[in-house]
Parts: sequence; C-alpha cells; structure tokens
Amino acid sequence: MTLPASGRSPLRIAVLAAATVAIGLTAGCAGGGKAKKDVAYVARDVDTLYMTAKDRLDKGDAKAAAALFDEVERQHPYSPWARRAQLMGAFSYYVARDYAKSVQTAQRFLSIHPGNKDAPYAYYLVALCYYEQISDVTRDQKITQQALTALTEVIRRYPNTDYATDARLKLDLVNDHLAGKEMEVGRFYERSGKWLAGTLRFRVVIDKYQTTSHTPEALFRLVECYLALGVRDEAQKAAAVLGANYPGSDWYKRAFKLMNAKGDDITAA
Repeated sequence: MTLPASGRSPLRIAVLAAATVAIGLTAGCAGGGKAKKDVAYVARDVDTLYMTAKDRLDKGDAKAAAALFDEVERQHPYSPWARRAQLMGAFSYYVARDYAKSVQTAQRFLSIHPGNKDAPYAYYLVALCYYEQISDVTRDQKITQQALTALTEVIRRYPNTDYATDARLKLDLVNDHLAGKEMEVGRFYERSGKWLAGTLRFRVVIDKYQTTSHTPEALFRLVECYLALGVRDEAQKAAAVLGANYPGSDWYKRAFKLMNAKGDDITAA
C-alpha cells in the first residue's frame, strides 16, 4: 500500500486548524495592530509585526507569513509573542510544504518550552511533516521510519488527545507502508531465486507487521519459499496459519494448491 505524499485528511486539517486558531487567538488578545502589506525587513513593534504575519497566513501566503513570524522571534526574542510566533511559523512552513523548516522550528520550540501547553501541537506537527514526505515503497524508507517514531512519541506523551487519535490512524498506515517495503524486497529476492533471503523478509512482515494488509500474502510467499527450499514441514506450518486466519482468501486457495501439487510443479507466482 502506497501512502499519498501530500494528501491531507479532514481530521488532520481539523486538528491543526483548531489548534492554530487557538494559538492565534491567544496572541491576538495581546494587541491589535493594523496589518501592513510589506514583507521587507523593517523594525516594527511586536503587535504589528505579529498581526502582519497572521494576515499573510490568512490570505494564503504561507511562505511570507513564515518569514514574518521568524521576524517576530528575531526582533522581539524576549516577548511572549516570540513563543507564539514560533508555533505559528512552524505551521506556516508546514502549509508552505517546507517540511524541514517546519520540523526545525517546532523542535526549537520544544527545546525552549518543553512543558508549554502547546507542546502536544508541536510534537504532532513534527510527526505530520515526516508523514507528508513518505514516498512509495520502491524508495528509501528513512522518512517513513522518522514518521513512525514521531507518531509513536505523540501517542506515548499525549494518549488522550485528538492528536493521539489521529496519530494512531496514521501509525496503522505507516506500518502497512513499511510492511509493503519488506514485501517488495522479499518478492525481488524470490524472483531472483534467493529463497532464504526472501523468507527473512516475509518473516519480518509476519512477526513485526502482522496486523497489516500484507500478512496473508507474506504467509503465502513463505509457503512458496519453503517449498522451493525443500522444507515442506515449514511450508505446511505457514499454510496452516494462513488457513486458520484467512480461510476464505485467495492467498490461502493458492497455498492449498501448492501444498497439494507435486514438487516439480511448484513455481513462484
């Protein structure tokens, strides 16, 4: 299963939007300077600078908004606005799909304000940035592993939040994606006649990602590989597990045929 690299679910958008509005409204209570239209560097009072950044974000210019939120922090580092601007800047970078800067900004916020009430939002935003960058299973899965780690951290730290609810859904998809990568490599080994190497990959799916959609095929591929290796007892065990858990699946039907075929008729599918 291939995850979309940039698709954004309604729940994810709702969670982010609600949190971002809350942060923005909190900041808005501190002042209401009229937004200016320029984005060039000018020494400005913190109220006006922040509201200019928010105005740019509201108008859909996320890149300019992020730069202005950075200016809030740079020009007024000891102001309460600086803390709020960090999170708003991280969100703006996310909207602009500059995920590296979004992660960097959110992590800087967490390093300075680890116990802040908005820390769950920052952790969640980091996880989303990695999640958005997941590529198809034919490519390196470093980002997928980072998404897995970040999503797990959100769930561990804030299990009863909306962030954790959404993170659990995404974690299931990430695990399915990682299992898909193992299957991709395992099939390659099997096609190449490297049966033992293939079994190792399929075993990873069964042992580590057993709740994913790839488990039935992984069991079937094990039957194929074990039969090709001449280890019929192990093939029988894999087929039995497949039959017990997925009795009506096409993978079990194919495994059943293999187990009842003559040895010289067995070929990899």
